[in-house]
Amino acid sequence: MSEGYRNPYPTVDLLIETRPGAVVLVRRKNPPLGWALPGGFVDWGECLEDAARREALEETGLEVTLLRQFHTYSDPARDPRHHTITTVFVARATGEPVGGDDAAEARVFDLSALPEPLAFDHAAILDDWRRRRY
Repeated sequence: MSEGYRNPYPTVDLLIETRPGAVVLVRRKNPPLGWALPGGFVDWGECLEDAARREALEETGLEVTLLRQFHTYSDPARDPRHHTITTVFVARATGEPVGGDDAAEARVFDLSALPEPLAFDHAAILDDWRRRRY
Protein backbone atom coordinates (compact mmCIF):
# COMPACT_ATOMS: atom_id res chain seq x y z
CA MET A 1 0.00 0.00 0.00
CA SER A 2 1.43 3.37 -0.96
CA GLU A 3 1.50 6.36 1.37
CA GLY A 4 0.38 8.77 -1.34
CA TYR A 5 1.98 11.96 -2.45
CA ARG A 6 2.85 14.90 -0.24
CA ASN A 7 3.05 18.28 -1.90
CA PRO A 8 4.06 21.73 -0.68
CA TYR A 9 1.34 24.27 0.05
CA PRO A 10 1.13 27.26 -2.33
CA THR A 11 1.07 30.66 -0.65
CA VAL A 12 1.34 34.32 -1.63
CA ASP A 13 3.01 37.25 0.09
CA LEU A 14 2.88 40.96 -0.75
CA LEU A 15 5.38 43.77 -0.71
CA ILE A 16 2.83 46.59 -0.40
CA GLU A 17 4.26 50.06 -0.97
CA THR A 18 2.19 52.94 0.36
CA ARG A 19 5.05 55.38 -0.24
CA PRO A 20 8.62 55.03 -1.59
CA GLY A 21 10.94 53.22 0.82
CA ALA A 22 8.13 51.88 3.02
CA VAL A 23 6.29 48.58 3.27
CA VAL A 24 3.19 47.26 5.04
CA LEU A 25 3.80 44.54 7.63
CA VAL A 26 1.37 42.67 9.86
CA ARG A 27 1.91 41.42 13.40
CA ARG A 28 0.75 37.80 13.45
CA LYS A 29 -1.89 36.59 15.94
CA ASN A 30 -0.90 32.94 15.54
CA PRO A 31 2.40 31.05 15.62
CA PRO A 32 4.87 31.60 14.27
CA LEU A 33 4.61 34.98 15.94
CA GLY A 34 6.32 38.12 14.74
CA TRP A 35 5.96 40.66 11.97
CA ALA A 36 5.36 39.44 8.45
CA LEU A 37 4.49 40.45 4.95
CA PRO A 38 0.73 40.22 4.39
CA GLY A 39 -0.13 36.94 2.74
CA GLY A 40 -1.39 33.43 3.19
CA PHE A 41 -2.54 30.22 1.60
CA VAL A 42 -4.03 30.02 -1.87
CA ASP A 43 -7.58 28.63 -1.80
CA TRP A 44 -8.67 25.75 -4.03
CA GLY A 45 -9.75 27.12 -7.42
CA GLU A 46 -8.11 30.52 -6.80
CA CYS A 47 -5.38 32.03 -8.98
CA LEU A 48 -2.32 33.54 -7.31
CA GLU A 49 -3.28 37.12 -8.19
CA ASP A 50 -6.75 36.76 -6.67
CA ALA A 51 -5.26 35.14 -3.55
CA ALA A 52 -2.82 38.06 -3.17
CA ARG A 53 -5.58 40.69 -3.44
CA ARG A 54 -7.82 38.72 -1.03
CA GLU A 55 -5.08 38.25 1.57
CA ALA A 56 -4.09 41.93 1.39
CA LEU A 57 -7.69 43.01 1.98
CA GLU A 58 -8.27 40.47 4.79
CA GLU A 59 -5.07 41.24 6.70
CA THR A 60 -4.64 44.98 6.08
CA GLY A 61 -8.00 46.34 4.91
CA LEU A 62 -6.21 47.71 1.84
CA GLU A 63 -7.32 47.21 -1.74
CA VAL A 64 -4.10 46.74 -3.66
CA THR A 65 -3.00 47.13 -7.23
CA LEU A 66 -0.62 44.33 -8.14
CA LEU A 67 2.36 45.67 -10.07
CA ARG A 68 4.28 42.47 -10.77
CA GLN A 69 5.47 39.17 -9.42
CA PHE A 70 8.70 39.68 -7.53
CA HIS A 71 10.08 36.18 -6.91
CA THR A 72 9.14 32.70 -5.75
CA TYR A 73 10.67 31.29 -2.56
CA SER A 74 10.64 27.54 -2.00
CA ASP A 75 13.10 26.56 0.74
CA PRO A 76 11.36 23.67 2.53
CA ALA A 77 12.40 25.23 5.88
CA ARG A 78 10.93 28.71 5.16
CA ASP A 79 7.80 27.95 7.23
CA PRO A 80 8.24 25.89 10.43
CA ARG A 81 4.68 24.49 10.12
CA HIS A 82 4.80 22.99 6.60
CA HIS A 83 6.69 23.01 3.34
CA THR A 84 5.30 26.08 1.54
CA ILE A 85 6.13 27.74 -1.74
CA THR A 86 5.34 31.43 -1.86
CA THR A 87 5.01 33.74 -4.82
CA VAL A 88 5.72 37.30 -3.75
CA PHE A 89 3.95 40.21 -5.45
CA VAL A 90 4.86 43.88 -5.46
CA ALA A 91 1.73 45.99 -4.95
CA ARG A 92 0.65 49.56 -4.29
CA ALA A 93 -2.08 50.82 -2.01
CA THR A 94 -3.27 54.05 -0.50
CA GLY A 95 -4.71 54.55 2.96
CA GLU A 96 -3.81 53.36 6.41
CA PRO A 97 -3.59 49.61 6.98
CA VAL A 98 -5.70 48.05 9.74
CA GLY A 99 -5.02 44.54 11.04
CA GLY A 100 -7.72 41.98 10.35
CA ASP A 101 -8.29 38.23 10.02
CA ASP A 102 -5.18 36.59 11.54
CA ALA A 103 -3.23 39.87 11.72
CA ALA A 104 -3.31 41.50 15.15
CA GLU A 105 -1.98 44.75 13.72
CA ALA A 106 -0.93 46.22 10.36
CA ARG A 107 1.48 49.13 9.99
CA VAL A 108 3.71 50.87 7.48
CA PHE A 109 7.44 50.66 8.19
CA ASP A 110 10.38 52.37 6.56
CA LEU A 111 12.74 49.81 5.07
CA SER A 112 15.50 51.30 7.22
CA ALA A 113 13.54 50.69 10.46
CA LEU A 114 11.89 47.28 10.27
CA PRO A 115 10.48 45.69 13.44
CA GLU A 116 11.71 42.47 14.99
CA PRO A 117 11.27 39.61 14.94
CA LEU A 118 10.30 38.99 11.33
CA ALA A 119 8.52 35.68 10.74
CA PHE A 120 9.32 32.99 8.17
CA ASP A 121 11.97 34.05 5.63
CA HIS A 122 10.54 37.56 5.34
CA ALA A 123 13.79 39.26 6.41
CA ALA A 124 15.51 37.65 3.40
CA ILE A 125 12.64 38.61 1.08
CA LEU A 126 12.77 42.21 2.28
CA ASP A 127 16.54 42.24 1.90
CA ASP A 128 16.24 40.94 -1.68
CA TRP A 129 13.63 43.60 -2.44
CA ARG A 130 15.72 46.38 -0.89
CA ARG A 131 18.60 45.37 -3.10
CA ARG A 132 16.24 44.75 -6.07
CA ARG A 133 17.89 41.39 -6.34
CA TYR A 134 15.24 39.83 -8.60
